Amino acid sequence: MDSAEHKRTTGTGRPTSRDVARIAGVSHTAVSFVFNGRAEGNLSPATQERIRQAAAQLGYRPDPVARGLRRRRTAVIGMVTDGIASSPFAGRLLRGAMETAWDSGHLVLTVDSGGDPAKEDAAVAELLDRRVDGIVYAAMSLRRVRVPEGLHRTHAVLANCLPEDGSLPAVVPAERAGGRTAARLLLDAGHRRPAVVGGLDDIASVERLRGFRDALRVEGVTVPKEWVVRTGGEISGGHEGALRLLDSVPADRRPTAVFCYNDRVAAGVLHAAARLGITVPDELSVVGYDDQEHMAAFLSPALTTVALPHREMGEAAARLLLEAIDTGRTPPATVRRVAGPLISRASVGPAPTR
Repeated sequence: MDSAEHKRTTGTGRPTSRDVARIAGVSHTAVSFVFNGRAEGNLSPATQERIRQAAAQLGYRPDPVARGLRRRRTAVIGMVTDGIASSPFAGRLLRGAMETAWDSGHLVLTVDSGGDPAKEDAAVAELLDRRVDGIVYAAMSLRRVRVPEGLHRTHAVLANCLPEDGSLPAVVPAERAGGRTAARLLLDAGHRRPAVVGGLDDIASVERLRGFRDALRVEGVTVPKEWVVRTGGEISGGHEGALRLLDSVPADRRPTAVFCYNDRVAAGVLHAAARLGITVPDELSVVGYDDQEHMAAFLSPALTTVALPHREMGEAAARLLLEAIDTGRTPPATVRRVAGPLISRASVGPAPTR
């Protein structure tokens, strides 16, 4: 009997485990063993295969609601974001979490609050009403966040942000390590006169610069105060900062490399260098940060950059949450830092001899 015939004869739209048992010639309990992971040691491999073939023939799938009621779980986790779902760049975090959850038999129900605290509180309440097994709260940019009301009533993990009260585990990018990576790249290329352009007074800016200086200090290299130009995070800021450093400055008195707060700033630096007739990377090397999709690889020259590990953060946050759900234990409120790889392209070359 195929699934269409089953529907005609029974009048139901969904085959049941009892239908599978009848087709396979086994007990209903045997079918339950197979689909509840208890078949090994209770049923022979041949019987298990016969049950699976009958299920495939009927198009049978276990009822997730009924199974969830038995296990007191729904196999659904919630994700509340402040804007990630609408960002193709940071959406990699969402995809990483969703695919990790899917591999563990969980769905992800996502709510994008647009950064509205009232909506965040309401989203958490709605997810809890729907009996999700846990919640990931994710931010589009690294910052300290107010923990939404109700988040402590379930298993919860933060991604790409830190709780203001230090009460929940968080997965964030290893920003200081990223700064060290950029510095080591320039040092290995012979650069001893680097500058820093872009950024704000935020966690990412502070940590990236700290790591950059860490690696330089080991080699006895320092960045003069006037060569750290904080001009924001946009292309215009990079352009402005580069002009401050490079315009009307003799070649032997200007930096040979620029470490940029992000790829947009790096694009502004490249534009300024082209305007001033300074060739990249022959006269000036440029390193970005983020590996921004649809941008970094298409600049001229293609941008060497430190990638933000958004996908890896999503995967790590989901794994941490799923482990808490499986064990029933709340993970400690620690911070896990995920390193991002260096993406080498054409904007970094050997330091010019002057």
